[in-house]
Amino acid sequence: MWPIIRNYRASSFEPGRGSSWAWGRRTHVMGIINATQDSFSGDGIDGQLDKAVALANSFEACGIDVIDIGGASSRPGADPTPVEVEKSRVVPVVEAVRDAVDLPISIDTTWAVVAEAALNAGATMVNDITGFLLDPDLAPLVAQREVGAVAMHNQRGREHHDVIDDIVAGFNETLSVCEAAQIDASKLILDPGFGFGWSVAQNLEILRRLPELTQLELPLLIGTSRKSSIGTVLRTDLGERLFGTAATVAQAICAGIDVIRVHDGSQMREVVTMTDAIIRPE
Repeated sequence: MWPIIRNYRASSFEPGRGSSWAWGRRTHVMGIINATQDSFSGDGIDGQLDKAVALANSFEACGIDVIDIGGASSRPGADPTPVEVEKSRVVPVVEAVRDAVDLPISIDTTWAVVAEAALNAGATMVNDITGFLLDPDLAPLVAQREVGAVAMHNQRGREHHDVIDDIVAGFNETLSVCEAAQIDASKLILDPGFGFGWSVAQNLEILRRLPELTQLELPLLIGTSRKSSIGTVLRTDLGERLFGTAATVAQAICAGIDVIRVHDGSQMREVVTMTDAIIRPE
């Protein structure tokens, strides 16, 4: 079941603040700032703006391309975050990061009201882990504001058939919503949703089969950073997943992924630079 919209990939993508990414020339890196107290990765800043600024500065210094700020934990079993609480968490962080660095800022949210507040505060793109399938107001907001967006396939609560077919089915739904909202094709990046509703074996299968998704000619992002599947394979705790993450990042780049989403900026920037030098020589 292949997407209803084919040849969706544009030649470039504009994440905001004057940046332009030319697809296929190098891998781009999204650095994570969790404005929460219950992040699965243990790195939530919990209202500490100085910590957010220091992290943003470190991302800029090591060559990260965009900063992704979220205010609600998406870990399995996390209690839902009230929308107003999420908004109150992210807006001050977006403002502080906007003033501290000259990088595009992504707002990681499923809600239009949070996205709108963050965009008004200085965010320049949207990252939705529900692929515009939860809040019907989010896709129209993205279209209206003419900002870039990452739309993820989320397998949670869905019946499983085949990992690639399941992801493509989710992409179909997302692209239908985007088309109806009149989101410009060049504004989209899709994420297969590593770690969202999959078993460890299925997550590894996604990585092995990533080349099948690149045949869709859609810009793709993946976020494997510090995920529990890495810890299960390596039998390591959360703080010991750096090298496992590096392996998944290098493999994903070799498979054709365009953007990686990571916690460990400087280390993963080196992994990206080295892998790109091998597979994408100038």
